[in-house]
Amino acid sequence: MAMSGGSDDGEPMMEMNTTPLIDVLLVLLIMFIITLPIPTHAVKVDLPQKPNPNAVEATKNKIVIDPAGVTYWNGQPVDDATLAQYLEQSKTIDPEPELQFQPDPQARYEVVDRVLAVVKRSGVGKLGFVGNEQYRNDF
Repeated sequence: MAMSGGSDDGEPMMEMNTTPLIDVLLVLLIMFIITLPIPTHAVKVDLPQKPNPNAVEATKNKIVIDPAGVTYWNGQPVDDATLAQYLEQSKTIDPEPELQFQPDPQARYEVVDRVLAVVKRSGVGKLGFVGNEQYRNDF
């Protein structure tokens, strides 16, 4: 009766009923997903360290001139030739990083002018003056 066909000839039905098989497989799949452990461990990745603290940065670089006339690039003292090299390196980065220029109020004008001439010869496009508020009481 359960295996009888739908036709009048009385032959047994030849197709297998796959519905119970699919039900069992879905239950097993759900049980397998539930019993998976939650990954709680982390993979240790050794990231590269910053090799040189005074290297050209990708977002902004800062030139500071102290009262003694020493020029600093990102906190490290540099001469004019090294400054020109760093400026050339910063021009090759896309997008070009911002160059911030901050001379001390007591710095000699000749030193500031010489550094600005190096910056102008390098062709840097983004130059900003930082700390202009320190001059507001001078005039």
